[in-house]
Amino acid sequence: MTKPLCRPLATAFYATALTLSAVAPSGIAVARNAQDSGALAGGQGAVSGPAEGVAAPLDTDGQTYADLVDLAQASPVVVRATVHRQSKLKPEESPGLAPGFVRLYIEADTAALLVGPDLGESLRFLADVPLDARGKVPRLAKAQVLLFGNVVPGKPGELQLTASDTMFAWNAGLENQVRAILTELINPAAPPRITGVREALHVPGNLIGEGETQFFFATANSKPVSISVVRRPGEPTRWGVSFSEIVDQAAQPPQPRTLAWYRLACSLPPALPARAGISATEADNRIAAEDYAQVLHDLGPCARNRAHR
Repeated sequence: MTKPLCRPLATAFYATALTLSAVAPSGIAVARNAQDSGALAGGQGAVSGPAEGVAAPLDTDGQTYADLVDLAQASPVVVRATVHRQSKLKPEESPGLAPGFVRLYIEADTAALLVGPDLGESLRFLADVPLDARGKVPRLAKAQVLLFGNVVPGKPGELQLTASDTMFAWNAGLENQVRAILTELINPAAPPRITGVREALHVPGNLIGEGETQFFFATANSKPVSISVVRRPGEPTRWGVSFSEIVDQAAQPPQPRTLAWYRLACSLPPALPARAGISATEADNRIAAEDYAQVLHDLGPCARNRAHR
């Protein structure tokens, strides 16, 4: 239940938040620290459902693997917390609020820090929350939530959400998936973000229908990424990805819902750029383009449900 003593705190916090947020084209207030993490990846299935026995009016349905990777990359802080107090902001204090949502000032207890600096025992932040089926403000007291955001410099205990709606109902499956994503992201050997196709080369073999195509990619940190596609008569086309200097015919495609898959499925252009073709003949360049299309087909679509700039 909202308590009167929250209003002065909420008003003061709102004034601070106005200097930290911007209104996105969609009308949702988005924190300025939100980073463009590159293209998003798609995943099979959504993260959904509250933990058993915990009231969770917040919706996590529809958050694809891509959405979660994007948020993890854009968020210096990911934390699980338990809400203990909320206060509704007035309409004039909620610029850019989407229809069917309410902006809340929330106080919560820190439960588990997944990534980020020490936050202390309690948190304060603003969040946009959907109204319930009756058009009422949901009561979040004691609800466990997973937050994506950043600390506010010089204001201990204040959290700036990556976007105004990046407070999600917590459940163990959601947390485990986010932890797995964060573990991959902080690995020094993590696959780099692909920024373009640098070269595509097809070399025909000695037999009709035999050959190998190699794709070399430009990356954000200049680390190597390549794909090798092997054609043999009477056999299915095989391909694999390498994140090292070695181009290996034995390499395998990345597993779905991994960072390697995300980097490829979400960063590769929808067609092979003509300028990338360096094969000896136009016929070989056409085969390279066919192999590139096969790679994209096997990777599957880069599905995401969150807005992406």
